[in-house]
Amino acid sequence: MSGTERKAGVRRALLSVTDKSGLLDFARALAARDFELVASGGTARALREAGLAVTEAAEVTGFPEMLDGRVKTLHPALHGGLLARRDEPAHMAALAAQGIGAIDVLAVNLYAFREAAEKAGATEEQVIENIDIGGPALIRSAAKNQRAVWVATDPADYAALLAGLDAERTDPAAAARARRRLAAKAFRATAAYDAAIAQWLAIGLGQLPGGPAAREEVRWPETFVLEGGAGQALRYGENPGQRAAFYVQRGREPCAARARMLHGRELSYNNLLDADAALELVKEFSEPAAAVVKHNNPCGCAVGRDPLEAWGGAIAGDTQSAFGGIVALNRPVDAALATLIATPDVFLEVIVAPDFSGDAVHLLTTGVKWGRNVRLLACGPLGGEPDRSDLVVRKLVGGFLVQERDVGFQREKREIATRRRPGDVERRDLEFAWRVCKHVKSNAIVLVRNGAVVGVGAGQMSRVDSVLLAGDKAAARAAGSVMASDAFFPFRDSIDEAASLGITAVIQPGGSIRDAESIAACDEHGMAMVVTGARHFRH
Repeated sequence: MSGTERKAGVRRALLSVTDKSGLLDFARALAARDFELVASGGTARALREAGLAVTEAAEVTGFPEMLDGRVKTLHPALHGGLLARRDEPAHMAALAAQGIGAIDVLAVNLYAFREAAEKAGATEEQVIENIDIGGPALIRSAAKNQRAVWVATDPADYAALLAGLDAERTDPAAAARARRRLAAKAFRATAAYDAAIAQWLAIGLGQLPGGPAAREEVRWPETFVLEGGAGQALRYGENPGQRAAFYVQRGREPCAARARMLHGRELSYNNLLDADAALELVKEFSEPAAAVVKHNNPCGCAVGRDPLEAWGGAIAGDTQSAFGGIVALNRPVDAALATLIATPDVFLEVIVAPDFSGDAVHLLTTGVKWGRNVRLLACGPLGGEPDRSDLVVRKLVGGFLVQERDVGFQREKREIATRRRPGDVERRDLEFAWRVCKHVKSNAIVLVRNGAVVGVGAGQMSRVDSVLLAGDKAAARAAGSVMASDAFFPFRDSIDEAASLGITAVIQPGGSIRDAESIAACDEHGMAMVVTGARHFRH
């Protein structure tokens, strides 16, 4: 049906959606407002089966769907109806001359490309067939002409669109703002969609990490696009004077960003940063592990035969700093563990774990005063491979940095550089300390004894100052501990200070021009040193 054939005052809506939630109620509401309904393919069938009068898009275009549905809405009869300026007589005359009717409302959501790309076993052909072409084109046409056309890209938009239609006569300025908001969201939707496609193609080409290409074949693309969805405003950023928001990216790896909140107040900017840091630390261990994080650094971390033992070691690492801390565990929290955690001796802001039993939630939220506000995050089972396509992005003024995540230790070696070899207990503690050290701000020093952190020196400008700070935190517990350093020792002073604390073994990457001096210092003090050949700075 062309625009010239429409009854006076009747407007037209074009509907073409893959997500049909809310579709029928939305279409009925449009029909009640005297809209003619035009729809493509499966959308038209759904409307017709619900008893709604609908015109097939192919009837409007006079051209059938072709190429297995690749071409169905790419036609001037539709795009002309969306793009024509209502305030431009020449545009409206052109529509009339061609028998094209104006389209006033568009509802489109796109093929499920992301789901197709993430589906296990999906072939390249299957993923490519889920790249939507007509949908983004329609959305962009409608959004460009947002002074006259309403566009919805999400079923959640339907209520706002209908309210805006009702406001057109009573409050035109409010309706115009509503159309502009929906247009802005529409352009974000197509931008995010294109970003997901571009990333998938770049990974397959070896331009981004995460695909089958060998490490040395990765070539960064000339431009980088970042997709983030499900945005939510936060109360503020790092400080009350800074506005902030949180955006979630798609993915399958369990993480703090996608965890389910079971209880507690809204997460803050700093809560999210610390919850991420704590969970990424306990992911390092296959055995039960617990970590307490403050200001993005672990103040306690331990492994144990069971989660209770791990928690006991972690909270004992630095009980003073743990006040107001963020806790992560790599095992579900049951009633026995919750009973240990829920004591008045500690105050916790966030606890993130794979899951919480019902009894554990009850104990943690009612068994102690601070439980009323503690955030409980269930991230799902851990233990899978890390997502190497999930990159680290750091914003600078005027640009941003992108890098791979520092996951795994596959490119490392373990060479004993000293005359004395570490014993079995020392070896286990050295390996544990090395994994923890990777998650401490550089310059990083970590002291470990019997599978638990006893002292941390983080973020100091001089490495020996980090040793001094870690020793101060450990106090008498430093004697008999081992030490990890995230980068090489530029001088032997750190080794001499470690020896004075009673530290028995050291793990570090090596690579200093003065390595021989540090090794000689260990030999003089009867200490063992393991060299890994790889550093783990965390700025």
